[in-house]
Amino acid sequence: MLGAGELAGDLDETAGGTFAAYGVDLHVGGPGSQLPLSLAVGAWLLDRAGWSGPRTYSTGVPDVDDAALLVMADGSAKRSTTAPGFFDDRAEAFDASIAAALASGDSEALAALDLELGVDLWAAGVPALRTLGELTKGADVAANLRVDVAPFGVGYWVADWVLS
Repeated sequence: MLGAGELAGDLDETAGGTFAAYGVDLHVGGPGSQLPLSLAVGAWLLDRAGWSGPRTYSTGVPDVDDAALLVMADGSAKRSTTAPGFFDDRAEAFDASIAAALASGDSEALAALDLELGVDLWAAGVPALRTLGELTKGADVAANLRVDVAPFGVGYWVADWVLS
């Protein structure tokens, strides 16, 4: 699993996380409590799906060869005046370019995302999306963008890619 946040190297299925800081009494994943929010959400999704196989949690380039990859990445947090980062007129176009890349399986576009603009727009998921792009360059991708929304002015997507 690939996500944003601070993590000291890759962690295995013994890693876990909690949503206590967000007012929810819920522990996910393994017995540990070191997962950042993005990876805790991913662990929760895997838990809910009943996944019992091995897990590797990473905020860099995961050390895996042949695996399914769950990427947890948010978009900009500046798409409206009520957004956490207020309004930035570059945010909607930035998120639209990510949505287009996710919809078309465009690894090159994800790998080329502007890290500095991502920081400016509070898009914490940009490093994870760039890593996804790098890891899938040259692959034939069957892409499906299932969700492209911005509740509360924050961009989110749900997409699946199958590589052949």
